[in-house]
Amino acid sequence: MLEKEKADEVIELCRSLIKYQSYSGQENAVAEILDGYMKKNGFDDVRIDKYGNIIGHIKGKRKGPKILFDGHMDTVPVQDEKEWKYPPFAAEIHDDKIYGRGTSDMKGALAAMAVAVSSFAENLGKDFAGDVYLAGVVYEECFEGVAAREISKVVSPDYVIIGEASNLNLKIGQRGRAEVLLESFGKPCHSANPEKGINAVYKICQAIEKIKNIKPLHHEILGDGILELTDIKSSPYPGASVVPAYCRATYDRRLLTGETKESVLKPIQDVLDEIMQNDEAASYKVSYAVGQEKCYTDNIIEGERFFPGWLYKKDDDFVENIIDELNNAGFLPEITQYNFCTNGSHYAGEAGIKTVGMGPSKENIAHTVNEYIEIEQLTKAVECYQAVMKALLK
Repeated sequence: MLEKEKADEVIELCRSLIKYQSYSGQENAVAEILDGYMKKNGFDDVRIDKYGNIIGHIKGKRKGPKILFDGHMDTVPVQDEKEWKYPPFAAEIHDDKIYGRGTSDMKGALAAMAVAVSSFAENLGKDFAGDVYLAGVVYEECFEGVAAREISKVVSPDYVIIGEASNLNLKIGQRGRAEVLLESFGKPCHSANPEKGINAVYKICQAIEKIKNIKPLHHEILGDGILELTDIKSSPYPGASVVPAYCRATYDRRLLTGETKESVLKPIQDVLDEIMQNDEAASYKVSYAVGQEKCYTDNIIEGERFFPGWLYKKDDDFVENIIDELNNAGFLPEITQYNFCTNGSHYAGEAGIKTVGMGPSKENIAHTVNEYIEIEQLTKAVECYQAVMKALLK
């Protein structure tokens, strides 16, 4: 059991992080709190990169691998504070739970990581083999893995621990995510004379019906590579008696391991090519959405919305080492996969870095009204992260 002093420390750090709103692009106050904590608690150096990611580092006295703890600082917005039982930025404690936006997703994990890394190094007098890094990451809610690319450049980690909520179970994979854009191009005219134009909405509906027949790929562990229509928008909008010359549909595509940008678009492009071959008036384009946002550092973060899936095996050596140490510490985690996308899309999916996920709280509490974290989960997470470091820093 975590000693009371450290338990109080992680509770107070978590509450201090919750009290500052940190929607994507507004993470600066949380970064400042982490900066102050790390500088006061044994970190050798702390830096902030161009996007506003904060990276703390503790160097062991002996050579060894580099471990990176990854936790995002941004949260989804609170839509209506009046719907909350307790104020979403007050970090009130009720019935041994801390309430507030970001408690589960994922400021609780960030606090647990910071305290775990600091106390691990302090208890050993930094006499361990390797380097430990803690990254507070920006814009994860919008761009899973994009800001993390900058962290990889600085750290070049051998192992990454994602702190997304897992109920303290060990996650060894996830489906990825892509945002696919289907565009239809027509010809405008007055809607009183529709025969003089080409209605882009009709054309996109024609494509949508045929795309529905594409059979999703299946993975025995990760499930289906879902392709689901999420929105349609025509232009001009409102039409005002104009036949729309443009229409855009957006699909959410859940990615399996081994899928590439080219392989995901190919079956859709094949459908479109067939339609255009038989209908001279049809004109389409399929691509990935590109997001662009401004960071609190005033720099622009931009990325194509294609975030790969990844999966490791239960009997991989590093997974077994972690499980052994967690069991020795009195924890009996299940080995499963995340059902949502994380920064692991970059570390494991793009960069091939050995990655696992483990975080306090239940996955289904994220993004909800009355979000909370159980204090018992928060304090246990500190012990779990210490066990992970013991397993990997050998």
